[in-house]
Order: sequence, then C-alpha cells, then structure tokens
Amino acid sequence: MTSSPLRITRALISVSDKTGLVALGQALTARGVEILSTGGSAGRLRESQVPVIEVADFTGHPEILDGRVKTLHPRLHGGILGRRDLATHRESMATHNIPPIDLVVVNLYPFEETVARDAGFDDCVENIDIGGPALIRAAAKNHDFVAVVTDPADYEVLLAELTACDGGTTLALRRRLAGLAYARTAAYDAAIARWFAGQAHDTFPPLLTFGGRLAQHLRYGENPHQQAALYLGGPARPGVGTAIQVQGKELSYNNLNDTDAAYELVAEFERPAVAIIKHANPCGVAEAESPVDAYRAALLCDPVSAFGGIIALNRPLDGATATEIAKLFVEVIIAPDADAEARAALGTKKNLRLLLTRELPDAGAAGLTVRSIAGGYLVQSRDAARVLAGDVTVVTRRQPSARELADLLFAFRVAKHTKSNAIVYARDGATVGIGAGQMSRVDSSRVAALKAADAARQAGRPEPLTEGSVVASDAFFPFADGLITAAEAGATAVIQPGGSVRDAEVIAAADQRDLAMVFTGIRHFRH
Repeated sequence: MTSSPLRITRALISVSDKTGLVALGQALTARGVEILSTGGSAGRLRESQVPVIEVADFTGHPEILDGRVKTLHPRLHGGILGRRDLATHRESMATHNIPPIDLVVVNLYPFEETVARDAGFDDCVENIDIGGPALIRAAAKNHDFVAVVTDPADYEVLLAELTACDGGTTLALRRRLAGLAYARTAAYDAAIARWFAGQAHDTFPPLLTFGGRLAQHLRYGENPHQQAALYLGGPARPGVGTAIQVQGKELSYNNLNDTDAAYELVAEFERPAVAIIKHANPCGVAEAESPVDAYRAALLCDPVSAFGGIIALNRPLDGATATEIAKLFVEVIIAPDADAEARAALGTKKNLRLLLTRELPDAGAAGLTVRSIAGGYLVQSRDAARVLAGDVTVVTRRQPSARELADLLFAFRVAKHTKSNAIVYARDGATVGIGAGQMSRVDSSRVAALKAADAARQAGRPEPLTEGSVVASDAFFPFADGLITAAEAGATAVIQPGGSVRDAEVIAAADQRDLAMVFTGIRHFRH
C-alpha cells in the first residue's frame, strides 16, 4: 500500500439510479479509463457514445436467472479484492487472467422506494439487491487500492480528486468513501430487515436495526455546546422531517423537536384546529369552524407562553389566519399548505420558518418510537390510542352533557400530547388552562388554574377561563385533591383513565360537587 495517489485504469459501473451517469462515464473515458458495465447502465452509456465492456463479455459468463446473477463472478471480485502489494495476490490474478479494477461505482436496487409505494410482497423481494452490496463491500474492504462510490452526489468529489491527482485517488478519499459505502449497505440491510419484521408482524425482533440518511447538520443541539444533525429514515410519515421549508432561517434542533410535537398534536382533530407549542408542550389548542377562529381561541389560553412558539394547523394556511399570526412573534408555522395571500402576509418576516407538508400524519397509525439510554434503546409502539364517545364509562351520578362530553374528548386528546403529569382544562373546543410536567398531579391542576386566571386578566375578563370548563387528566387521580382543585377552578366535568385504589374516594368527591366524571381505561403518560 502507498499513500501516493493511485491511478484509476479500470472502473466497474452498475447503477440503478442513473443520475449523473453519462457525465461520469464521459469524464472517465476522457482520462483513458476502461469501463465495465451491466445492462441498463451499459446501454445508457453506449447511447451517449461512451465505450463500455459488458460484464458478461468480461467474465465470459452470461447473465442468468433473469439478471439475478450477473456480477457474482471471480473475475470481477478477484479484480476488486486483490491486493496489489502482495506477490501471492498478483501471481494469482495473473494466473487466472484477472485484471485489477480500481473504481467501483454501484448504487442499489430501489428497495426503500419500492416499499414506500406499497408494492406487493414479490415486487419488494425482487428489489432486494444481492450483487450490488457484494461489490460495494468488496471494494470498501480493499479501499487501500480501490475507490468505491455509492451515491451520485459523490461523483463530483471523485472527479475533482481525479483532476487534482492526475487521474488518481488518495487513500484519504478512498477511506472516506469506504465508510460511506458500509453505511449505505448497513442502512439498506436495516430497511430490508425492518420490512421483513413488519411482514411477520414482529414488532420487537431479536435484532433491531436502524438506518438514516443525513439531511442536514444543525447549528447545535438543545444547547450551544452540543452538536446535532437531522437524519431521515424509517417508515414514511408526513411531518417536519419531510416538510418543504418555504421561507425563514435554518431550523434548529429545538425547532424540529417542538414542531414535530405540534404537528402530531394538531393531526388528532377532524375539525379545523390549531396547536401552539412551547418547549414540546401545548400552551394553547383549539378547534373551530375556521383556522382563524381556532387560532384566536388557542392563543387566548396562554398568550404569554405563545410568544416565540411553534404554530401547527391541520388545514391549509389562509390569508386571514396568517395575518393574525403575523401579529405575534413565532418561530415556526407548519401546515399542509399555504395560499398566496398567506405567503404574502408572512413574507416580510424573514426569520419566520414556514413549513408545508402536503398531508397530515395519521394519528392512529402504528409505528415505533425510540429513545436512547445509557447502553441501549427504549423502543415502544407509538401512542396511537384514540378515545371516542362510545369508549368512556360514566362513573358519577350526573351524566355529562353533550357539550361537556365533546370538550372532555377534546381535552383528553390534548392531554395525550402534554408532558406528565398533565392536566388540561377546556371549554367550547379550546384549551383554557394547561398544567404540564409537574411532579404531582395536584400541582399540575393548580398551575393550569393559575395560568387560566392570568389569561383571563390579560384578556380583560372578569372570571377565570376555567369557569364552566371540563378537565382532563392523562392518568388517574391518586387522591381526591387534584379533582377538588379542578372543581374549585370552576370545572364541571372530568375525564381520566381511572384505575386508582382510591377511585371510590375520587368518585365520591366528584358526586359531592355535582361533577360529571368519565373513565377511559386508557392512560396517556408522556415523558
């Protein structure tokens, strides 16, 4: 092995994604590089007057089994794997007439794309590449002598190196490309393994694999001293990761995290809805007949916390709503779309990020969430539970009214997306007080009531917004004190999972105060 640039004399090109193929072939030919190629790649190059040698002609063996076997041959793999610095390898290659291959350009069958378009089982299996990963791994292993490129985005890097090094590649570049190659085959195999596990309905297989593609380096993580990046991967799901950024400065780590929380929350609702998020917790959520009415009701809940927050809509952003939002400093707006009037209303706010997704995530869809811990990962199914009117059990003497029941179900959906311990007061399809992340449930009740009182004063209203509201708790009340606090704040109905050893005590406290209370049997802890 030498640290000096190694000249490329022969290249193997076999690509599924033919982006940039012709330009690469022409550049290599201009440098006198002999090109071996297969099938569609060879045909595309020939059409552009780039001379190629068919792999079948090079190996002396035709493609067989409908193309399943075409590059699995000793003359190819020997030319890639042979070490030029070992006499025994050179002698063996000479004996078996195996010329060296200095460059391997291969990208893989589009398995991930085939799965993403919901193709049938057999179609997905046929798009599992066999020869491609073998070639890539062989070239990456022998990177001391062979350069391997798996992504058209790296063609320019390769050609720049050839120009700088008189047709050669440096060891530093070959090692970097080898690392990228192994990462590509690892992500590819992870996608295949994940798909097979899904076909077998095996949520937690013995070996769990992840794969992701770097989307962007972020300025920093949660804090300026932390490094961070965004990777995309896994099952397709509309949201912040795949949104189109129409305007605004670069998204930060916290922006991405909070915007994801906002969009997942607003997708819970069928009617036009708006969610305002701060530090991954809702500070105002509402549904109404129009997005602008939903926004105004959501903002009323906690206008102080909404400053500098994230706003999510489950309907296209219209001009009237955008004009209202433009009165407040916000970091990000995310919606399925935005009309011309909305874009114009926000266009002067150069730092405001506007993200458009085309569609909403399915709040009831299955999936996994992953969190790292020291030495491993915590993996669980997504909290896709949705409580409907027919799912609740009335446990008090008084039945909730139709309005109360609608608000109870609304508040419970918001509580699902609020950090535990979570208490959510709601009235007329809008939150009026939210207590999140407190160490005790009674403290969450008090915090929510205090914030509702503050919001009422700021709005010039004589009574707390919680007067005549309903209240949702993400988990059961362990004691009656949390419920009593809610009643004192003016709540008239309660929704909670139930299941406490003191349920009877809590129910009695509700009956004493003429509260209606329903149990869901579903808990929505969120940590």
